[in-house]
Amino acid sequence: MKKVFISGCYDILHAGHLQFFEEAKALGDYLVVSFASSEVLWIHKRRKPSIPDEHKFALLQSMRMIDEVVIGHGLEEGIDFRADFLRIRPDFLIVTEDDKYAPLKRALCDEVGAQYVVLPKTPPKFEPVSTSSIVRWVQAPTEAPLRVDFAGGWLDVPRFSMPGEFIVNCAISPLVSLREWPYEKQAGLGGSGAWALLNGRDGFESEIDLGVGWQDPAVIRETGLCVWRSGHQPILDFKHNGDFLNGRMAILWTGSPHDTPGVANHQRDYKAIAASARTAREGALHADIKRLGDGVNLYHACQLEEGMAPLPEIPDAIARKYCGGGHGGYALYLFTEPAARDRAVAVDDRLRAIEPFCRV
Repeated sequence: MKKVFISGCYDILHAGHLQFFEEAKALGDYLVVSFASSEVLWIHKRRKPSIPDEHKFALLQSMRMIDEVVIGHGLEEGIDFRADFLRIRPDFLIVTEDDKYAPLKRALCDEVGAQYVVLPKTPPKFEPVSTSSIVRWVQAPTEAPLRVDFAGGWLDVPRFSMPGEFIVNCAISPLVSLREWPYEKQAGLGGSGAWALLNGRDGFESEIDLGVGWQDPAVIRETGLCVWRSGHQPILDFKHNGDFLNGRMAILWTGSPHDTPGVANHQRDYKAIAASARTAREGALHADIKRLGDGVNLYHACQLEEGMAPLPEIPDAIARKYCGGGHGGYALYLFTEPAARDRAVAVDDRLRAIEPFCRV
């Protein structure tokens, strides 16, 4: 009888594990599966198991392709199963291509004359997942805000960052979810950052990979009215709950989607953009809607200079600008009083009211 031995954490079992178990069992007659104990998990990975060891043992033992289950208690990282391996003396130790402990495992095989076998990762029947991706999915929020930026856009893109300068933005409601998305797509409101967060992914990495900045995932995760320091990483300068913006913001759909990555390398006046953010920062710091509006208008002047089309004038609006850098999407309008904002939304069906959002 040929004995096959495999090991892992198997903290959250998924279809990829089952496929690996089947492929390993096919190499012999008797499959032994070892999993790291909760103590080993804590010592080497600094995390708790998803379920108690006895429950994991019972689940694995119930699988038709598994003949024996053992729990690794050894504290030598990578081969916590050493004692059981020497006792069972299997014919094969099966690992995957990305195993990090090959030298230790090969030496262990040599002690009992076992064959060390690397199984290639075959295309799965399902979209591949990992334990860590499942944990992120479970922990992901069910709803998330989008965002409007007031000034300093592009200074969050690492290659355009300016030390000592700022980006000013605000998380907004209505919120979005994987089932409900009450906004246009490709709209300049940070939708890709919210989508990544809702799916349990790292929005910061996905935005940087697109060649754009980090402000969307940063403020969507932080919430509130935020001032960030320009740089390669999001560093919060200060945060306000944004209550002075209640009833004073609206967005207008310009009629076409925008494409920030497509215009990232356009010529623009970054010094003027930085000046607009310093003004908007003063407005945020002092909860001054008019000063914040001055910063918004300064930034809009930069957008016009870059070649964006002039935005329509809305009665009683004190400031306006495109929400994104991609020559389309939504535009932000500010009003000094809620009554003025509500009148504008009531008479112009291109406008919709939004509010600041700050998670308590």
